[in-house]
Amino acid sequence: MVNLPEDFLKKMEVLLGTEYNAFIRGFDNERLYGIRMNPIKVCRDVFEQMDFGLKKVTWAEEGYYYESSSRPGKHPYHEAGVYYIQEPSAMAVAELLDAKPGDKVLDLCAAPGGKSTQIAGKMQGQGLLVSNEINPQRVKILSQNIERLGIKNAVVLNESSECLAQRFPRFFDKILVDAPCSGEGMFRKDENAVSEWSQLQVERCAERQKMILDNAAEMLKTGGVLVYSTCTFSPEENESVISEFIKKHSEFELCECTVYEGFDHGRKEYGGEDVLKTIRLWPHRLGGEGHFAAKLIKRDGQDMRYEPGQNYNKRSEVSLYNKFVAEYLNNFKTQGDYVMFGEQLYSIPQEMPLIKGLKVVRPGLHLGINKKSRFEPAHALAMALSPLDAVNVKDMDIDLAEKYLRGEVISEDGYNGWTLMTVDGFSIGWGKASGGMIKNHYPKGLRI
Repeated sequence: MVNLPEDFLKKMEVLLGTEYNAFIRGFDNERLYGIRMNPIKVCRDVFEQMDFGLKKVTWAEEGYYYESSSRPGKHPYHEAGVYYIQEPSAMAVAELLDAKPGDKVLDLCAAPGGKSTQIAGKMQGQGLLVSNEINPQRVKILSQNIERLGIKNAVVLNESSECLAQRFPRFFDKILVDAPCSGEGMFRKDENAVSEWSQLQVERCAERQKMILDNAAEMLKTGGVLVYSTCTFSPEENESVISEFIKKHSEFELCECTVYEGFDHGRKEYGGEDVLKTIRLWPHRLGGEGHFAAKLIKRDGQDMRYEPGQNYNKRSEVSLYNKFVAEYLNNFKTQGDYVMFGEQLYSIPQEMPLIKGLKVVRPGLHLGINKKSRFEPAHALAMALSPLDAVNVKDMDIDLAEKYLRGEVISEDGYNGWTLMTVDGFSIGWGKASGGMIKNHYPKGLRI
């Protein structure tokens, strides 16, 4: 069993009462592992035929359990962005947000990207997703996951919530705050969370969570939805934070959350009757780790008007890209404006206001780079394409795909120029064919 802090155990005994012993015994149970299909890339019928020992997660539309022995993280489908490996309880949060195509959505504390990619799947490439992470190392992982899952309409930022509140007052339709927390719900899977825990840390996290929520409130439009979540058990970071927030922000009210089998209501002794509308996920009750979530709606307020961002560049700067599209793609069009970062060309979602002055990690879909008289397509562009989008497509079986992922040259006649490489029909990167060989353009930093 995990060696848990004594102060934590005393606190949980008070919180859980007669359920305390069952909770403690749960730390000896084998963890369950979750995987979430990417609807941008794969349909349910095809996904459920994959040999990972899949069983449905009841509270997540695209969520499944998998057998740990199947090791889907080592499969080429993982590198093709067919799915995202995610803790099962964490999948409940983005479901509450209920993002739709065309929404303007902010994931304020987004790394490593599980909830952002889940939101993007529901948006189906339409609208604007701003995925923000203040930690400069974690934001790189977030950006990589956005790219791997072929997401076209996301902007990745590395900003504080205070900065964003100043730039985007009353702009977003939906905001997710998966707040930094003391991580008690992850004790069973993360020994570092155990060693770093203290009651002082709990209190510090609660103060930071309140500040982040205040900034999120400023960025939400009237009628918009705010979802707050943590992966901790402490009422100070959960019910108490929400109770204080709705007292301070009378324009917000709590919404009822669906209580699936194994879920629990929030504890009213820590926030009154209202917090009964929030949900708790206890690891001894269901197949997942610990989580808390609350859904709020903003009833009152005066919204802002935003002018188009004017982020685009002159046509002359995209002429090489247009030539590439005409030669190698089949009527492929992006829905955003073009923006150049140095020699790098991106398609930025049209709904995005001016990005100048922000710490931008990924301003949209990376299309490629202008190199003197030629255009070289980006890996992100390949990941966002389907086989129908490309003129040249080389489909590989699993064995050949593994060779490709190692960076090996592929011997193949009948191809010339830029070729979309796929594995069982799922795009995985670029190759450039010449003389019966396909030169490998899978990024060196991603090779296995």
